[in-house]
Amino acid sequence: MSAPAILVSVVLAFGLAVAGGALSAFMRLSHDRLCGWISLAAGTLLGVTLFSILPECAEALRGWELAAAFGSGYAVFWLISKYVFHVCPACAASHFDEAAAHRFSEIAAALTVALAVHCTMDGIALAAGEDHDHGAGLGLSLLLAIGVHKVPEGLALGALLRGAGCGPGRVIGRVAAVEATTILGGVIGLLFLPAGGGIWFALVLAHAGGGFVYLALHAVLGELVKHGRKTVLLSFVAGVLVIALFNWMVSR
Repeated sequence: MSAPAILVSVVLAFGLAVAGGALSAFMRLSHDRLCGWISLAAGTLLGVTLFSILPECAEALRGWELAAAFGSGYAVFWLISKYVFHVCPACAASHFDEAAAHRFSEIAAALTVALAVHCTMDGIALAAGEDHDHGAGLGLSLLLAIGVHKVPEGLALGALLRGAGCGPGRVIGRVAAVEATTILGGVIGLLFLPAGGGIWFALVLAHAGGGFVYLALHAVLGELVKHGRKTVLLSFVAGVLVIALFNWMVSR
Protein backbone atom coordinates (compact mmCIF):
# COMPACT_ATOMS: atom_id res chain seq x y z
CA MET A 1 0.00 0.00 0.00
CA SER A 2 1.43 3.37 -1.01
CA ALA A 3 1.15 5.91 1.79
CA PRO A 4 1.86 8.94 -0.46
CA ALA A 5 -0.78 7.81 -2.96
CA ILE A 6 -3.37 7.40 -0.21
CA LEU A 7 -2.63 10.81 1.26
CA VAL A 8 -2.79 12.48 -2.16
CA SER A 9 -6.12 10.78 -2.88
CA VAL A 10 -7.82 11.76 0.36
CA VAL A 11 -6.47 15.32 0.30
CA LEU A 12 -7.69 15.72 -3.29
CA ALA A 13 -11.16 14.42 -2.35
CA PHE A 14 -11.21 16.78 0.63
CA GLY A 15 -10.17 19.71 -1.58
CA LEU A 16 -12.91 19.02 -4.12
CA ALA A 17 -15.57 19.04 -1.38
CA VAL A 18 -14.25 22.30 0.05
CA ALA A 19 -14.17 23.79 -3.45
CA GLY A 20 -17.84 22.87 -3.85
CA GLY A 21 -18.62 24.47 -0.50
CA ALA A 22 -16.72 27.62 -1.48
CA LEU A 23 -18.67 27.83 -4.73
CA SER A 24 -21.93 27.68 -2.78
CA ALA A 25 -20.61 30.30 -0.37
CA PHE A 26 -20.14 32.93 -3.06
CA MET A 27 -22.81 32.16 -5.65
CA ARG A 28 -26.30 30.76 -5.87
CA LEU A 29 -26.53 27.49 -7.79
CA SER A 30 -29.90 26.56 -9.31
CA HIS A 31 -31.32 23.27 -8.15
CA ASP A 32 -31.53 22.06 -11.77
CA ARG A 33 -27.75 22.32 -12.10
CA LEU A 34 -27.15 20.81 -8.70
CA CYS A 35 -29.57 18.02 -9.61
CA GLY A 36 -27.46 17.24 -12.69
CA TRP A 37 -24.27 17.14 -10.62
CA ILE A 38 -25.87 14.93 -7.99
CA SER A 39 -27.19 12.46 -10.55
CA LEU A 40 -23.85 12.31 -12.37
CA ALA A 41 -22.07 11.67 -9.06
CA ALA A 42 -24.59 8.98 -8.11
CA GLY A 43 -23.94 7.25 -11.41
CA THR A 44 -20.20 7.21 -10.81
CA LEU A 45 -20.69 5.66 -7.36
CA LEU A 46 -22.89 2.92 -8.80
CA GLY A 47 -20.48 2.46 -11.70
CA VAL A 48 -17.41 2.01 -9.51
CA THR A 49 -19.32 -0.52 -7.42
CA LEU A 50 -20.50 -2.56 -10.42
CA PHE A 51 -17.37 -2.42 -12.57
CA SER A 52 -14.55 -2.19 -10.01
CA ILE A 53 -15.46 -3.11 -6.45
CA LEU A 54 -17.70 -6.15 -6.97
CA PRO A 55 -15.48 -7.90 -9.57
CA GLU A 56 -12.38 -7.38 -7.42
CA CYS A 57 -14.04 -8.49 -4.19
CA ALA A 58 -15.67 -11.52 -5.80
CA GLU A 59 -12.20 -12.93 -6.47
CA ALA A 60 -11.14 -12.67 -2.82
CA LEU A 61 -14.38 -13.42 -0.94
CA ARG A 62 -16.84 -16.25 -0.75
CA GLY A 63 -20.38 -15.50 -1.80
CA TRP A 64 -21.72 -15.15 1.74
CA GLU A 65 -18.77 -12.97 2.79
CA LEU A 66 -19.33 -10.64 -0.14
CA ALA A 67 -23.08 -10.47 0.53
CA ALA A 68 -22.56 -9.83 4.27
CA ALA A 69 -19.96 -7.08 3.75
CA PHE A 70 -21.97 -5.45 0.97
CA GLY A 71 -25.20 -5.64 2.96
CA SER A 72 -23.55 -4.20 6.07
CA GLY A 73 -22.40 -1.13 4.14
CA TYR A 74 -25.89 -0.54 2.80
CA ALA A 75 -27.48 -1.16 6.21
CA VAL A 76 -25.17 1.23 8.10
CA PHE A 77 -25.99 4.14 5.79
CA TRP A 78 -29.70 3.28 5.83
CA LEU A 79 -29.77 3.21 9.64
CA ILE A 80 -27.89 6.50 9.95
CA SER A 81 -30.19 8.19 7.44
CA LYS A 82 -33.30 6.84 9.14
CA TYR A 83 -32.40 7.46 12.79
CA VAL A 84 -29.74 10.20 12.76
CA PHE A 85 -29.78 12.33 9.61
CA HIS A 86 -29.35 12.08 5.84
CA VAL A 87 -25.89 10.58 5.49
CA CYS A 88 -24.98 12.70 2.46
CA PRO A 89 -26.22 16.24 1.74
CA ALA A 90 -25.76 15.81 -2.01
CA CYS A 91 -27.80 12.61 -2.08
CA ALA A 92 -30.54 14.21 0.02
CA ALA A 93 -30.48 17.68 -1.51
CA SER A 94 -34.19 17.57 -2.27
CA HIS A 95 -34.86 17.29 1.47
CA PHE A 96 -32.91 20.48 2.23
CA ASP A 97 -35.71 22.93 1.67
CA GLU A 98 -36.02 26.43 3.14
CA ALA A 99 -37.63 25.07 6.32
CA ALA A 100 -34.65 22.77 6.89
CA ALA A 101 -32.26 25.68 6.44
CA HIS A 102 -34.06 27.72 9.10
CA ARG A 103 -33.89 24.75 11.49
CA PHE A 104 -30.18 24.25 10.88
CA SER A 105 -29.19 24.91 14.50
CA GLU A 106 -31.46 22.03 15.55
CA ILE A 107 -30.12 19.55 13.00
CA ALA A 108 -26.46 20.61 12.87
CA ALA A 109 -25.20 17.99 15.33
CA ALA A 110 -27.05 15.12 13.64
CA LEU A 111 -25.91 16.29 10.21
CA THR A 112 -22.30 16.53 11.38
CA VAL A 113 -22.31 13.01 12.82
CA ALA A 114 -23.94 11.50 9.73
CA LEU A 115 -21.68 13.26 7.25
CA ALA A 116 -18.56 12.53 9.32
CA VAL A 117 -19.32 8.80 9.15
CA HIS A 118 -19.89 9.07 5.41
CA CYS A 119 -16.67 11.00 4.77
CA THR A 120 -14.59 8.73 7.00
CA MET A 121 -15.82 5.75 4.99
CA ASP A 122 -14.84 7.55 1.78
CA GLY A 123 -11.31 7.95 3.12
CA ILE A 124 -11.04 4.32 4.24
CA ALA A 125 -12.32 3.16 0.83
CA LEU A 126 -9.69 5.26 -0.93
CA ALA A 127 -7.01 3.74 1.30
CA ALA A 128 -8.20 0.20 0.56
CA GLY A 129 -8.38 0.96 -3.16
CA GLU A 130 -4.68 1.79 -3.22
CA ASP A 131 -3.74 -1.76 -2.22
CA HIS A 132 -1.12 -3.03 -4.67
CA ASP A 133 -2.80 -6.43 -4.91
CA HIS A 134 -5.69 -4.83 -6.78
CA GLY A 135 -3.58 -2.83 -9.20
CA ALA A 136 -3.84 0.84 -10.07
CA GLY A 137 -7.17 0.65 -11.88
CA LEU A 138 -9.33 0.15 -8.80
CA GLY A 139 -7.70 2.99 -6.88
CA LEU A 140 -8.07 5.37 -9.81
CA SER A 141 -11.71 4.38 -10.36
CA LEU A 142 -12.50 4.99 -6.69
CA LEU A 143 -10.73 8.34 -6.75
CA LEU A 144 -12.65 9.39 -9.87
CA ALA A 145 -16.03 8.35 -8.46
CA ILE A 146 -15.50 9.77 -4.98
CA GLY A 147 -13.92 12.93 -6.40
CA VAL A 148 -16.91 13.58 -8.67
CA HIS A 149 -19.24 12.92 -5.73
CA LYS A 150 -17.40 15.32 -3.42
CA VAL A 151 -18.15 18.40 -5.53
CA PRO A 152 -21.97 18.27 -5.25
CA GLU A 153 -21.57 17.13 -1.65
CA GLY A 154 -19.76 20.36 -0.86
CA LEU A 155 -22.21 22.36 -2.97
CA ALA A 156 -25.23 20.96 -1.15
CA LEU A 157 -23.73 21.37 2.31
CA GLY A 158 -22.62 24.91 1.48
CA ALA A 159 -26.08 25.77 0.16
CA LEU A 160 -27.67 24.54 3.39
CA LEU A 161 -25.26 26.60 5.47
CA ARG A 162 -25.90 29.70 3.36
CA GLY A 163 -29.65 29.19 3.73
CA ALA A 164 -29.15 28.99 7.48
CA GLY A 165 -27.58 32.46 7.45
CA CYS A 166 -23.87 31.57 7.61
CA GLY A 167 -21.49 33.97 5.89
CA PRO A 168 -19.00 32.78 3.24
CA GLY A 169 -16.16 32.36 5.72
CA ARG A 170 -18.23 30.25 8.10
CA VAL A 171 -19.57 28.18 5.22
CA ILE A 172 -16.09 27.29 3.98
CA GLY A 173 -14.83 26.67 7.50
CA ARG A 174 -17.68 24.35 8.42
CA VAL A 175 -17.50 22.44 5.15
CA ALA A 176 -13.74 22.01 5.62
CA ALA A 177 -14.17 20.86 9.22
CA VAL A 178 -16.70 18.18 8.35
CA GLU A 179 -14.96 17.04 5.16
CA ALA A 180 -11.63 16.73 7.00
CA THR A 181 -12.93 13.38 8.22
CA THR A 182 -12.20 12.12 4.69
CA ILE A 183 -8.51 12.61 5.48
CA LEU A 184 -9.07 10.97 8.86
CA GLY A 185 -10.51 7.93 7.08
CA GLY A 186 -7.47 7.70 4.84
CA VAL A 187 -5.16 7.81 7.85
CA ILE A 188 -7.24 5.12 9.60
CA GLY A 189 -6.95 2.92 6.54
CA LEU A 190 -3.24 3.56 6.27
CA LEU A 191 -2.59 2.72 9.93
CA PHE A 192 -4.98 -0.15 10.59
CA LEU A 193 -5.55 -2.03 7.33
CA PRO A 194 -3.01 -4.88 7.34
CA ALA A 195 -0.14 -4.81 4.87
CA GLY A 196 -0.48 -7.11 1.89
CA GLY A 197 -4.20 -6.64 1.29
CA GLY A 198 -6.09 -9.89 0.99
CA ILE A 199 -9.44 -10.58 2.57
CA TRP A 200 -9.50 -7.50 4.84
CA PHE A 201 -9.16 -5.09 1.93
CA ALA A 202 -11.86 -6.98 0.05
CA LEU A 203 -14.21 -6.82 3.05
CA VAL A 204 -13.65 -3.08 3.48
CA LEU A 205 -14.20 -2.42 -0.22
CA ALA A 206 -17.35 -4.55 -0.32
CA HIS A 207 -18.67 -2.70 2.75
CA ALA A 208 -17.93 0.62 1.01
CA GLY A 209 -19.63 -0.63 -2.15
CA GLY A 210 -22.84 -1.32 -0.23
CA GLY A 211 -22.76 2.24 1.09
CA PHE A 212 -22.14 3.60 -2.41
CA VAL A 213 -25.18 1.77 -3.76
CA TYR A 214 -27.31 3.21 -0.98
CA LEU A 215 -26.08 6.73 -1.78
CA ALA A 216 -26.61 6.28 -5.52
CA LEU A 217 -30.14 4.92 -5.21
CA HIS A 218 -31.12 7.46 -2.54
CA ALA A 219 -29.87 10.32 -4.70
CA VAL A 220 -31.60 9.25 -7.89
CA LEU A 221 -34.91 8.28 -6.31
CA GLY A 222 -35.02 11.52 -4.31
CA GLU A 223 -34.42 13.64 -7.38
CA LEU A 224 -36.84 11.66 -9.57
CA VAL A 225 -39.67 12.26 -7.13
CA LYS A 226 -39.29 16.05 -7.04
CA HIS A 227 -37.53 17.04 -10.27
CA GLY A 228 -37.27 16.40 -14.00
CA ARG A 229 -36.67 12.79 -14.91
CA LYS A 230 -34.79 13.54 -18.12
CA THR A 231 -31.95 15.44 -16.45
CA VAL A 232 -31.71 12.95 -13.60
CA LEU A 233 -31.66 9.84 -15.77
CA LEU A 234 -29.31 11.20 -18.43
CA SER A 235 -26.83 12.44 -15.85
CA PHE A 236 -27.04 9.22 -13.88
CA VAL A 237 -26.44 7.03 -16.93
CA ALA A 238 -23.58 9.30 -17.99
CA GLY A 239 -21.93 8.77 -14.59
CA VAL A 240 -22.21 4.98 -14.88
CA LEU A 241 -20.81 5.06 -18.42
CA VAL A 242 -17.88 7.29 -17.41
CA ILE A 243 -16.69 4.67 -14.92
CA ALA A 244 -17.34 1.80 -17.35
CA LEU A 245 -15.33 3.55 -20.06
CA PHE A 246 -12.54 4.45 -17.63
CA ASN A 247 -12.24 0.83 -16.44
CA TRP A 248 -12.17 -0.41 -20.02
CA MET A 249 -9.39 2.00 -20.92
CA VAL A 250 -7.32 1.10 -17.83
CA SER A 251 -7.69 -2.65 -18.44
CA ARG A 252 -6.51 -2.48 -22.04
